Amino acid sequence: MTERRPIGALEAQVLEVLWARSAPATPGEVLQALDGELAYTTVMTVLTRLWQKGQVARSKLGRAFAYEARQTREEFFAERMRLTLAATSDHRAVLSRFVDGLSAKDTAALRSLLGRHKR
Repeated sequence: MTERRPIGALEAQVLEVLWARSAPATPGEVLQALDGELAYTTVMTVLTRLWQKGQVARSKLGRAFAYEARQTREEFFAERMRLTLAATSDHRAVLSRFVDGLSAKDTAALRSLLGRHKR
């Protein structure tokens, strides 16, 4: 029996492949980069779903589509953090728990960024 991936894990792996490239990738190129036991159709399905969600752009390349991420890795994760925060009514409690879990290095980086972005 194969181990089941957490929801979104395969999408994250596909996005990592796209972020690592300097040019759009076809499903075959993504499959090759994943170097796993996935079917070509599985990779196509994941890319299509990412395109439908607006997370990747696609353009025609011969008979296939080529895909590229619409956001950088950093933009993507920052947006996920904003959406997660927006999903709760108690932002202060969530932010407090988040900050409590940061390393000293990340806390210092956050303090520095907040100092630059005072409103």
